[in-house]
Amino acid sequence: MILEHISLRDFRSYDAAGFEFSPDVNIICGDNGRGKTNLLESIWMLTGVRSWRAAKKAELVRWDSPKALLKANVETRGRSHELQLELPAAGRSQIWVNGVKKQRQLELSEYLRCVLFSPEDLYLIKGPASGRRDFLDSAISQIRPRYGDLLARYEKLLESKSRLLKQEEPRPSVQLIEAFDDQLAQIGALLLGYRAKFCRGLSEECGKLHEAISGGKETLSLRYKTVSTVTDPFAPSNIIEGQLRDHLESHRMAEIQSGSCLSGLHKDDVELDINGRPARAFASQGQTRSAALALKFAQRELFFRDTGEYPVLLLDDVLSELDAPRQAFVASHTMGGQSIITCCEERQEFQNSHLILL
Repeated sequence: MILEHISLRDFRSYDAAGFEFSPDVNIICGDNGRGKTNLLESIWMLTGVRSWRAAKKAELVRWDSPKALLKANVETRGRSHELQLELPAAGRSQIWVNGVKKQRQLELSEYLRCVLFSPEDLYLIKGPASGRRDFLDSAISQIRPRYGDLLARYEKLLESKSRLLKQEEPRPSVQLIEAFDDQLAQIGALLLGYRAKFCRGLSEECGKLHEAISGGKETLSLRYKTVSTVTDPFAPSNIIEGQLRDHLESHRMAEIQSGSCLSGLHKDDVELDINGRPARAFASQGQTRSAALALKFAQRELFFRDTGEYPVLLLDDVLSELDAPRQAFVASHTMGGQSIITCCEERQEFQNSHLILL
């Protein structure tokens, strides 16, 4: 996948701008506050996945403008496509591919997929479980758009159930909560299957990459952790659905009494071990950065395994956070696909790159 050109109108700090990209390494260079991350975010939005920065869509729209407009030309599987995304400050986004209107934003991921590595990702290993779940959700949604649709349904059900549990008068009935739990178990079983399979592939790839980063001195493994009643995350979905239903039932009275959702896939996690020890508790700063690098580049390899094309690699000012050996690893693993890298000064590691000055 190659991003050839993007134009922005009323997106974040941009009034109107356009950028051309090389199919290899692109360096976006400029002082802080020049819009480097905003440009990467505009590219990310054209994958159809929600922003990693904005809590509300209105934040993406330039001040005093009713909407933002993004257009891009991409090459996928040897064919050129034109993508267009209209982001209103309020209301539903509009999507077009080659001039044809699409109903679902995640349909964009058929034409553009990206792996993003930002400074915040360096805290993936030791940070809260929510960050690791977000990592899984955004990655799987790009290669399996149905996952994104299921996730949206699950989150909507969870929000409705949570609102119902908080209701003081009248108190929610057991039967009504049970009806929500049945739907959550049904959709949750499908989501769990996607997550477990992705984590299995991720573990295979990131183990090899982490070994390379550490010079063969360390091993990295990961596993998907879900509710205790699920004994085999690779079991048929009807089996998992029953096990999820059992778990939700065992927590039902406690949820009604506490007025909050205490159990479900929204509590799941990805556990990582370095040399057999929990990375979240025992990893050094250098080890956590190596593990974060391995995770992101493993995601890139899984995307390649799925489509035969590397996704666009977006690196947002992370090189300055890495030591020389890890910088060298990043530089050596940008080969074979397109990379778009932001930094405050030109980098010696990428002397033959396409330079964009802001």
